[in-house]
Amino acid sequence: MTTTANNFAIIMAGGIGSRFWPLSTAEFPKQFHDMLGSGRTLIQHTFDRLSLLIPVHQILILTNERYRDLVLQQLPEISAHQVVLEPEMRNTAPCILYASLKIYKLNPEAKIIVASSDHWIEDISAFEANVSEAFEFCSVQKEALVTLGIQPTFPNTGYGYIEYENTALKSINKVMQFREKPNFETAQSFLKQGNFLWNAGIFLWHVNAVLAAFKSQQPEMFDLFYQAMDDYNTENEHVFISNNYGKAEDISVDFAIMEKSSNVYLAKAKFDWNDLGTWGSLYDKMSKDENDNAMINARALMESSKGNLVRTDGDKIVVVNGLTDYVIVDHQNVLLIYPKSKEQDIKQVAKSCQKRFN
Repeated sequence: MTTTANNFAIIMAGGIGSRFWPLSTAEFPKQFHDMLGSGRTLIQHTFDRLSLLIPVHQILILTNERYRDLVLQQLPEISAHQVVLEPEMRNTAPCILYASLKIYKLNPEAKIIVASSDHWIEDISAFEANVSEAFEFCSVQKEALVTLGIQPTFPNTGYGYIEYENTALKSINKVMQFREKPNFETAQSFLKQGNFLWNAGIFLWHVNAVLAAFKSQQPEMFDLFYQAMDDYNTENEHVFISNNYGKAEDISVDFAIMEKSSNVYLAKAKFDWNDLGTWGSLYDKMSKDENDNAMINARALMESSKGNLVRTDGDKIVVVNGLTDYVIVDHQNVLLIYPKSKEQDIKQVAKSCQKRFN
């Protein structure tokens, strides 16, 4: 697949990934780890995928100031000016607007894909085809805001859903509404209706479309960042961002513009996808032994145990007896042994440990 001069990418890499504690921490979050033992970190995999479609020098990395050096170490292909730094965490809307204005100044005809750094996608050719089709759609429908949706495989209550106009034979359809994370019964009804997809948080649009949406739906935020147009991509940019970024509302791009706009379209993803949000989602992607135990790095002797995930630093020997459906993670000075059914509590456990032991 050849790249085009108007294709740009924004990789969002500022999250902490606290549900992957103790491996993922504020100092070294999950996107910078080789989570599946593949030899490449999550952000490197994301960069590799996007560089098949986007010129390398037109891929921007959005991250917190504290991760600047990590980004440059793991992505030596990029230059320092491609790392867009947030002085503080303000959710996804401010950073996407900020990066989009920088891109607009470079190329007012840019088409942009916004993607998270920690998603796992294996079918790269299908991903390329989907993104190329969406880019082409944005070239024709320049006012469109496109989001990629994932075909649900079960009534998941951990994802948001998107309802779309169910038009036969169309792979890109008008969005009817966004739906927040449902209960199990509601999720079942979504699957039965057949015109609901999981919200993957992957966006594609013409730069003019996203800037128009911010100007219309978030005028205060737009005015805040637009006043520095002369400074973007110059040495004066850092001073403005340091002094003004914290004034922006802490809000997601979904709430800020997507759910408020009438020109939103949904492209049906034809590739596999996992958001790798929890240890359980990582377990789902791993190969298993005959008792459904998954191991990363560890050499494990599993006795009367099934459905467990075991991850260690280095090539450690682990012996487990009588455990079912547990997460076992040995990382530096922390050993976590926790039921998968309670994995959503790990974020709070990490906070409790920090308060008690630090």
